[in-house]
Amino acid sequence: MNSSLQQILWRQFGASIDMLENVLVACPDALWDIDSKFWYIGYHTLFYLDYYLSETPAQFLPPPPFTLSEFDPKGLMPERTYSKDELLTYLSFCRQKCHDLIAGLTAESAEKRFINKYKNYSFLEIVLYNMRYVQHHVAQLNLLLRQGNSDVPNWISETSVDL
Repeated sequence: MNSSLQQILWRQFGASIDMLENVLVACPDALWDIDSKFWYIGYHTLFYLDYYLSETPAQFLPPPPFTLSEFDPKGLMPERTYSKDELLTYLSFCRQKCHDLIAGLTAESAEKRFINKYKNYSFLEIVLYNMRYVQHHVAQLNLLLRQGNSDVPNWISETSVDL
Protein backbone atom coordinates (compact mmCIF):
# COMPACT_ATOMS: atom_id res chain seq x y z
CA MET A 1 0.00 0.00 0.00
CA ASN A 2 1.15 3.52 -0.67
CA SER A 3 2.89 4.86 2.46
CA SER A 4 1.43 8.29 1.78
CA LEU A 5 -2.08 6.85 1.98
CA GLN A 6 -1.20 4.99 5.18
CA GLN A 7 0.07 8.22 6.76
CA ILE A 8 -3.10 10.08 5.75
CA LEU A 9 -5.30 7.31 7.15
CA TRP A 10 -3.37 7.26 10.40
CA ARG A 11 -3.30 11.06 10.85
CA GLN A 12 -7.07 11.23 10.44
CA PHE A 13 -8.01 8.08 12.35
CA GLY A 14 -5.51 8.96 15.05
CA ALA A 15 -7.16 12.40 15.32
CA SER A 16 -10.55 10.73 15.87
CA ILE A 17 -9.06 8.60 18.64
CA ASP A 18 -7.38 11.68 20.13
CA MET A 19 -10.74 13.45 20.13
CA LEU A 20 -12.36 10.48 21.87
CA GLU A 21 -9.63 10.58 24.49
CA ASN A 22 -10.08 14.32 25.02
CA VAL A 23 -13.84 14.07 25.45
CA LEU A 24 -13.49 11.21 27.95
CA VAL A 25 -10.90 13.19 29.93
CA ALA A 26 -13.09 16.32 29.81
CA CYS A 27 -16.11 14.60 31.34
CA PRO A 28 -16.60 15.76 34.92
CA ASP A 29 -17.29 13.10 37.53
CA ALA A 30 -20.82 14.48 37.97
CA LEU A 31 -21.69 13.55 34.35
CA TRP A 32 -19.89 10.19 34.16
CA ASP A 33 -22.75 8.00 35.34
CA ILE A 34 -26.02 9.90 35.13
CA ASP A 35 -29.02 9.05 32.97
CA SER A 36 -27.17 9.86 29.76
CA LYS A 37 -24.62 7.16 30.67
CA PHE A 38 -21.63 9.08 29.33
CA TRP A 39 -19.31 6.25 30.38
CA TYR A 40 -21.40 3.72 28.49
CA ILE A 41 -21.25 5.60 25.18
CA GLY A 42 -17.48 5.85 25.67
CA TYR A 43 -17.24 2.13 26.38
CA HIS A 44 -19.51 1.20 23.47
CA THR A 45 -17.37 3.30 21.13
CA LEU A 46 -14.15 1.68 22.32
CA PHE A 47 -15.61 -1.82 22.14
CA TYR A 48 -16.58 -1.39 18.49
CA LEU A 49 -13.40 0.49 17.66
CA ASP A 50 -11.52 -2.56 18.91
CA TYR A 51 -13.87 -5.02 17.20
CA TYR A 52 -13.71 -3.31 13.79
CA LEU A 53 -9.91 -3.37 13.99
CA SER A 54 -9.97 -7.17 14.33
CA GLU A 55 -8.63 -9.25 11.49
CA THR A 56 -10.77 -12.21 12.55
CA PRO A 57 -14.03 -10.78 13.93
CA ALA A 58 -15.43 -14.21 14.82
CA GLN A 59 -12.55 -14.65 17.30
CA PHE A 60 -12.76 -11.17 18.81
CA LEU A 61 -12.30 -10.80 22.56
CA PRO A 62 -11.82 -7.44 24.25
CA PRO A 63 -9.08 -7.16 26.88
CA PRO A 64 -10.03 -7.68 30.53
CA PRO A 65 -11.99 -6.42 32.40
CA PHE A 66 -14.27 -5.95 29.38
CA THR A 67 -16.62 -8.62 28.11
CA LEU A 68 -18.64 -9.38 25.00
CA SER A 69 -21.69 -7.68 26.59
CA GLU A 70 -22.07 -5.39 23.57
CA PHE A 71 -23.02 -8.40 21.46
CA ASP A 72 -25.95 -9.26 23.73
CA PRO A 73 -29.05 -9.18 21.49
CA LYS A 74 -31.17 -7.84 24.37
CA GLY A 75 -28.97 -4.75 24.65
CA LEU A 76 -28.04 -5.44 28.25
CA MET A 77 -25.64 -3.01 29.86
CA PRO A 78 -22.32 -4.22 31.26
CA GLU A 79 -22.55 -5.54 34.80
CA ARG A 80 -20.91 -2.44 36.25
CA THR A 81 -19.88 1.10 35.45
CA TYR A 82 -16.39 1.28 33.98
CA SER A 83 -14.11 3.97 35.36
CA LYS A 84 -12.52 6.72 33.35
CA ASP A 85 -9.10 5.16 33.95
CA GLU A 86 -10.32 1.79 32.63
CA LEU A 87 -11.69 3.39 29.48
CA LEU A 88 -8.53 5.45 28.93
CA THR A 89 -6.45 2.27 29.26
CA TYR A 90 -8.72 0.59 26.70
CA LEU A 91 -8.35 3.64 24.45
CA SER A 92 -4.55 3.33 24.56
CA PHE A 93 -4.85 -0.34 23.63
CA CYS A 94 -7.14 0.52 20.70
CA ARG A 95 -4.91 3.38 19.53
CA GLN A 96 -1.93 1.01 19.30
CA LYS A 97 -4.02 -1.65 17.57
CA CYS A 98 -5.25 0.91 15.02
CA HIS A 99 -1.76 2.28 14.48
CA ASP A 100 -0.33 -1.19 13.92
CA LEU A 101 -3.12 -2.22 11.56
CA ILE A 102 -2.70 0.88 9.38
CA ALA A 103 1.11 0.70 9.49
CA GLY A 104 0.93 -2.92 8.35
CA LEU A 105 -1.54 -2.41 5.52
CA THR A 106 -0.33 -3.64 2.17
CA ALA A 107 -2.18 -3.62 -1.14
CA GLU A 108 -3.00 -7.27 -0.47
CA SER A 109 -4.08 -6.92 3.19
CA ALA A 110 -6.21 -3.86 2.40
CA GLU A 111 -8.33 -6.12 0.19
CA LYS A 112 -8.82 -8.83 2.84
CA ARG A 113 -12.40 -8.99 4.02
CA PHE A 114 -13.95 -8.04 7.35
CA ILE A 115 -16.98 -10.29 7.39
CA ASN A 116 -19.64 -10.64 10.05
CA LYS A 117 -23.41 -11.07 10.05
CA TYR A 118 -23.96 -7.46 8.94
CA LYS A 119 -20.85 -6.43 7.00
CA ASN A 120 -18.63 -7.66 4.23
CA TYR A 121 -16.06 -4.88 3.80
CA SER A 122 -12.47 -4.76 2.66
CA PHE A 123 -10.06 -3.89 5.45
CA LEU A 124 -9.52 -0.51 3.86
CA GLU A 125 -13.26 0.17 3.94
CA ILE A 126 -13.71 -1.06 7.53
CA VAL A 127 -10.93 1.33 8.58
CA LEU A 128 -12.84 4.24 7.04
CA TYR A 129 -16.15 3.00 8.45
CA ASN A 130 -14.59 2.65 11.89
CA MET A 131 -13.15 6.17 11.81
CA ARG A 132 -16.60 7.55 10.97
CA TYR A 133 -18.11 5.43 13.76
CA VAL A 134 -15.72 6.83 16.36
CA GLN A 135 -16.29 10.41 15.23
CA HIS A 136 -20.08 9.92 15.35
CA HIS A 137 -19.90 8.92 19.01
CA VAL A 138 -17.40 11.67 19.84
CA ALA A 139 -20.06 14.11 18.60
CA GLN A 140 -22.65 12.49 20.89
CA LEU A 141 -20.31 12.77 23.87
CA ASN A 142 -19.56 16.41 23.06
CA LEU A 143 -23.31 17.09 22.98
CA LEU A 144 -23.70 15.49 26.41
CA LEU A 145 -20.91 17.70 27.74
CA ARG A 146 -22.59 20.80 26.30
CA GLN A 147 -25.95 19.79 27.77
CA GLY A 148 -24.21 19.34 31.12
CA ASN A 149 -22.76 22.87 30.87
CA SER A 150 -19.23 21.54 30.54
CA ASP A 151 -16.49 22.76 28.24
CA VAL A 152 -16.04 20.80 25.04
CA PRO A 153 -12.54 19.87 23.82
CA ASN A 154 -11.23 21.48 20.66
CA TRP A 155 -11.32 19.88 17.22
CA ILE A 156 -8.14 18.01 16.28
CA SER A 157 -7.29 18.17 12.59
CA GLU A 158 -4.63 15.44 12.68
CA THR A 159 -2.93 13.31 15.29
CA SER A 160 0.49 14.30 16.55
CA VAL A 161 1.47 10.62 16.94
CA ASP A 162 3.65 9.51 14.04
CA LEU A 163 2.95 6.41 12.03
